[in-house]
Amino acid sequence: MDFILAFTAATILGLAKAGLKGSSILAVVLLALVYGTKASTGIMLPLLILGDIMAVLYYKRHVKWNYLFKYLPAVIIGILTAVYVGKSLNETEFKFWMALIIFLSVVIMLWRERSANTALPNNWIFAGPIGLATGFSTMIGNLAGGFANLFFLSTGLPKNEIIGTSAWLFMIINLFKLPFHIYSWQTITLSSLAINLYLIPGILVGFYLGIKVVKKINEKHFRYFLIAVTAIGAIMILIK
Repeated sequence: MDFILAFTAATILGLAKAGLKGSSILAVVLLALVYGTKASTGIMLPLLILGDIMAVLYYKRHVKWNYLFKYLPAVIIGILTAVYVGKSLNETEFKFWMALIIFLSVVIMLWRERSANTALPNNWIFAGPIGLATGFSTMIGNLAGGFANLFFLSTGLPKNEIIGTSAWLFMIINLFKLPFHIYSWQTITLSSLAINLYLIPGILVGFYLGIKVVKKINEKHFRYFLIAVTAIGAIMILIK
């Protein structure tokens, strides 16, 4: 059963990297339920990097570097803050932080569904705090998607350029996180990499399916389903 849940998480992650935005949060929840909150972050990171590479190769023509460089410094500061904070957290404390960020992500997703036409400010006053939140949440639980979506929505970029630019952003920050998971948190080990080998096919299948369905699926209905399942998953993480 654990392997089925983990493989499903890898497949969902592939869907997310193909452009089905918001779906990666469910993958985070499933892996946390199977492997524990802190350990799951190290298992997920190599899978994310593989998905990032595929997304960058597929959407490489759509990147907007000026927006990326505007956002990245604050994200890095957020990551470094989370490395320091997360190193001293035990499993119970880490579980609380991860669940809190998941609930915040759900709130952001719900707000965006209800306020789709609301204009967001495109300036440093907005990008800075959102970047810090993105960096902190991506290190604590690989949960930066909700916050990053707010930034990219504020840019007014077309869909493909948002996907392409965010693909480069996440590849850069996930590679930046890698040594901290190996040497500081020690959540990436030979044992976790062995698990990754079994889950890689799920990423490949998910990415292929995502490319096929991302233009056809009713994203609004899918996101409502995703929000409900994710909220339930966050509660399960807390009580597990």
